[in-house]
Amino acid sequence: MCRPTTFARMCRARHYGNRRCCCVTTPASRLYTHRTGKMANQSMDIVAKVLEQQMLQTARIVEDKIDSELQKLERLDEDELERLHERRLEALKKSQKQKQEWISKGHGEYREIPSEKDFFAEVKDVKNVVCHFYRDTTLRCKILDKHLSILAKKHLETKFIKLNAEMAPFLTERLKIKVLPTLALVKDGKTKDYVVGFTDLGNTDDFTTEMLEWRLGCSEIINYSGNRFEPLQLVRNRQCLPEWRKRPSEEKTMTPNLMTIRICFSSCLIT
Repeated sequence: MCRPTTFARMCRARHYGNRRCCCVTTPASRLYTHRTGKMANQSMDIVAKVLEQQMLQTARIVEDKIDSELQKLERLDEDELERLHERRLEALKKSQKQKQEWISKGHGEYREIPSEKDFFAEVKDVKNVVCHFYRDTTLRCKILDKHLSILAKKHLETKFIKLNAEMAPFLTERLKIKVLPTLALVKDGKTKDYVVGFTDLGNTDDFTTEMLEWRLGCSEIINYSGNRFEPLQLVRNRQCLPEWRKRPSEEKTMTPNLMTIRICFSSCLIT
């Protein structure tokens, strides 16, 4: 009878089928699981230490930057502080003047224009315009109205208007609008992009205002401060996922609609 050796696997393979062989006192699978678990714990400890060091290093960099800014402010004399105050005040005045100019041109509210002739006057000498081509009998147009009203007040830099598509046959034909609702995104007097239906908004009627804001930001038709490479709704959904779902392969398990959004807008950003 064989005695236990370090070559347990070899001995086990040699005496395969011999029930009397007791050379393997511990099953190989159990040894493998034990060693694998031990290695995994060691790897996690190493990763935790590395992350801790990186966080400490980042904290030191931020702290040094704050100290540097404080030292600069301490070295400023009264004249320099006065000039800094004047520059900030001038920037605020300029920003306020720009807002008043936008409001005078119809920004800050979501308005309906009476006819397609007025469309050209509305987009003339205006940098950013979002025009909603709608129809009264289409429910989704009313859903879009709600979100556009909110964004019009938030983004004064962009003019938000709506036009009844049935009253604008020339424009709908020229802009090739076949699906309602459709948003025509006009920049510097030229149509830059379209949001057709709700396909780009998750293909659902329950999309959020932030989702529409992200989509308009992808076309640079509004001043968007978020991540244009990923909608806020997807980020929130990922934050709600359990840890085992947060994997690099997550994109393969996404719903078809969300996959469509990402593919659509990755190509949109390239153009």
